[in-house]
Amino acid sequence: MHNTTTSTTTTEQPTTRPRTHRWRVVDIVVASVIGVATGLLFLFWNNVGYAWFSAADALTPGLGGIAVGIWLIGGVLGGLIIRKPGAALFVELLAAVVSALVGNQWGIETIYSGLAQGLGAELVFAILAYRRFGLVPAMLAGAAAGAAAWTLELFLSANLQKSPEFLGLYLTTVVVSGAVLAGVLGWVIVRALASTGALSRFAAGQDGAQRV
Repeated sequence: MHNTTTSTTTTEQPTTRPRTHRWRVVDIVVASVIGVATGLLFLFWNNVGYAWFSAADALTPGLGGIAVGIWLIGGVLGGLIIRKPGAALFVELLAAVVSALVGNQWGIETIYSGLAQGLGAELVFAILAYRRFGLVPAMLAGAAAGAAAWTLELFLSANLQKSPEFLGLYLTTVVVSGAVLAGVLGWVIVRALASTGALSRFAAGQDGAQRV
């Protein structure tokens, strides 16, 4: 019995570790579903969220960033659920493609934004070695996606020409919005899905989503 246990342990360890970051067919399918669903959410937020953005920005230039967070949620959801390299980027980018193809006021620029925002969220999960997926990592991923969006808009929307006061306030509101509307809300959504058993084939469903 001792020899059998030892041999099982030594043979399982090398095969288990390389598979942790390998994409399965179910990962691709579910990531695609999340991306499309998030893209449809974007279609709703393109009208409602942009109205909030415009109203807040009219009140105080730069304050409109408080509405940006929902546009960043794809990367957080992809990272928290799939937990594989590239998942955050894939879901956010796919959601942006869906939004652009169906039609919105930004056209092709939506895809550029999705790429930047997805990379921002992906960077956080990569720094954490794809091992932490609780509330704090979710908030950091949302905040990083917001910072990436802000950086892209320096050039895409010619924000470089605007005042330091605007840029500072806009960066603050976008990052906070990303942390809350993408990070906290994304984490809550994943926990809710996990509690229903819908994520039973994923680590996110098996551990009920980490707390921190």
